[in-house]
Amino acid sequence: MATEKLISPEVVAEKERDFQKFIQTRGLKSTKQRSTIVSVFFKMRGHISVEELLRQVKAVNPKIGYATVYRTLHLLVESGLVEERRFGDGLARYEGHSQIEHHDHMICQDCGKIYEFYNPELEALQDKLAIEHKFMIHRHRLELYGQCADTAVCNQRQKSRLA
Repeated sequence: MATEKLISPEVVAEKERDFQKFIQTRGLKSTKQRSTIVSVFFKMRGHISVEELLRQVKAVNPKIGYATVYRTLHLLVESGLVEERRFGDGLARYEGHSQIEHHDHMICQDCGKIYEFYNPELEALQDKLAIEHKFMIHRHRLELYGQCADTAVCNQRQKSRLA
């Protein structure tokens, strides 16, 4: 699963440089607060909410506030380095965008667990369908909604989420 891999410092540094270039093209200031937020974000894995990122950022710099994190996330989305995702629970989540790490999602509607997966057969089927219909796919998003098979673990996650 993609959420288990560690992000190398080189990849984090590359994403930080890409964001700095984007900021410069927009004529915006490069600030320490933005740099901290970007660095922390790209060291995290998974589908990150504003609140989760804020907690991690505050551990590095307690003076950074919600609004700064929120605005920086939206700049990251505008830059194309991050995608905003909504999985039907009312929360916006953010994930680092990479051509190399394409994956799809299965979302448990009970506990909110998000499973990432990649299936080359599904990808090949999409390509085949596109050829049959003379259609060029630029990107796609596959989200499957259901319930975890292990209901005991699911119930535990659900309880801890509500606590």
